[in-house]
Amino acid sequence: MRWNHETGLPVAPSLPVAGIAPPDRLLTPRTLRISGLCIGLAVAASFVAEGLQAAIALITNFAYFGRWSTACSSPADNRLGGAAVLIPVVGALIIGVLARYGSQAIRGHGIPEAMEQVLFNESRIPARIVLLKPLASAIAIGTGGPFGAEGPIIATGGALGSLLGQVLETTAAERKTLLAAGAAAGMTATFGSPVAALLLAIELLLFELRPRSFVPVALGTTVAAAMHTWFHGSAPVFAMPAFAAPSPGAIALYLAEGAVMGALAVGLTRMLYAIEDLFERLPIHWMWWPALGAIPVGIIGFFSPHTLGVGYDNIQRVLTSPVVEFALLPFVFLKLISWSIALGSGTSGGTLAPLFTLGGGIGAALGALLAAAVPLAGVDVRVAALVGMAAMFAGASRALMASVVFAFEVTGQPLGLPPLLAGCTAAFLVSAVLMRQTIMTERLARRGRHVPVEYSADPFAQAHVRDFATSPVVCLAADEPLAVARARVSASDPAYHHTGFPVVAPDGQFVGLVLRRDILQSDAPDDQPLGSLVRPTPAALSPSDTLRHAADRMVQGDVGRLPVVENGLLVAILSRKDLQAVHLRGLRDGGKSERTMRWKRPHFGAGAAS
Repeated sequence: MRWNHETGLPVAPSLPVAGIAPPDRLLTPRTLRISGLCIGLAVAASFVAEGLQAAIALITNFAYFGRWSTACSSPADNRLGGAAVLIPVVGALIIGVLARYGSQAIRGHGIPEAMEQVLFNESRIPARIVLLKPLASAIAIGTGGPFGAEGPIIATGGALGSLLGQVLETTAAERKTLLAAGAAAGMTATFGSPVAALLLAIELLLFELRPRSFVPVALGTTVAAAMHTWFHGSAPVFAMPAFAAPSPGAIALYLAEGAVMGALAVGLTRMLYAIEDLFERLPIHWMWWPALGAIPVGIIGFFSPHTLGVGYDNIQRVLTSPVVEFALLPFVFLKLISWSIALGSGTSGGTLAPLFTLGGGIGAALGALLAAAVPLAGVDVRVAALVGMAAMFAGASRALMASVVFAFEVTGQPLGLPPLLAGCTAAFLVSAVLMRQTIMTERLARRGRHVPVEYSADPFAQAHVRDFATSPVVCLAADEPLAVARARVSASDPAYHHTGFPVVAPDGQFVGLVLRRDILQSDAPDDQPLGSLVRPTPAALSPSDTLRHAADRMVQGDVGRLPVVENGLLVAILSRKDLQAVHLRGLRDGGKSERTMRWKRPHFGAGAAS
């Protein structure tokens, strides 16, 4: 206990409160540390992304062509005939074994699992996922699984960031930032899409838009973009020929196309989870489900080889061809059946590339139909395919801005932004009206997990302590005898019916807080000064502090009220009840209270409740 040598009274020490930024600073030095870690993490995630793609190519070459090579190849070029049907089954059997004896977390496309860890496990992903997830995904995709590599790469990058946060001394919020940075860096390293990856992290992983998180993630995606350029050059992943600026009539039709894609995304999501439900009813262990689901994958792949594997070449063909091939829609249907059954069986693989393939194919077909029906509108089949693939992902995931920017970044076509924004917004709107959950959150909802669906302004962050704290304050004098204080708090006066009281010196200087039970139950002599019972308290608030800063201090200090001190004088007190009143006002109308506090010296009698 420290003592004020001028007054002879004790001064309560302040408890340290970790992880709370000073009220007058947007970021803290710890943000610089996390930013540096995110930069290094982005470099590591980029190498992991390259390694996973090399592993997929290696397994594809060995499984379908009998050669050891990491050169990019497609299962569609195999010459195995009917024997190729068995390759996806063998790969799925290995996945089942890895999931049962390694970790069930490798099942699925990875993003819902990462969301669950962020929301409900303080962003703690088991370390073994860093190895098992890319291994399982490389086997699943390399043996013909109709998945994209981006989902596993995002999940692996996130696991790498979470592992780094667990090894080092970090808070849950900092681990979440590292997880999101690793995931976004993995996506950027794959597609060269730093802005879309940042937006995807904000919309699906961070669940906030605060500088403390998006600044480190943005730095990470920037570094990952540089790594992508180093590995693959600066050309867009899906290069498109230049096209003319769309007319107003074409924009209207692209918007209508987006609405159709939103409805289809809802149907696709419900179909996927209906298939999952069917597998749940099977009377066999879930370890065998991936092998069972791989049988139709192999059979469909025999008749339509381009449904096998990642299929980025399919997206490229759809985006560059001005003519819709007759076999496009049957291919889309077969890809849908193959992918949904395989993913519903619980194997490991991504959703982004399949959704883009399906959306691009259907969008191209709709574009051809609209161009024929309304020739004067100037609908471009390639733009319709671009809008279709982005709108399908926007409708299924509700990551609206990420979908728009991603389609722009991977094609490098700025004139496509208006059609993309129109189509993706329409898809988002229709999807939100028709379906409560998304392809990312439905699984979590079935487990009873609530996922935030929107961001709103924090009323606590926009209000200041001076506007809502209570004044004048009912308090006790530090130099009064314990017997006097005991009689005061045990009397019938309602002003003293509180669990704790601020203690001040005769000149109004704040000394600390004392609990009611400490006064009533203390064994100290009756003539002992009350100041000797003062407890350590979290640092006092300033009138200019925000209510968010105050609420954080209350929670981490486990206290129900905090003193407000100006120039060393106790001028007010802020309680949980004050915060509840502000929150209630925000729920009602979002308005800001006009009540202001007039500073008065503390008094020792009847007055406002503290």
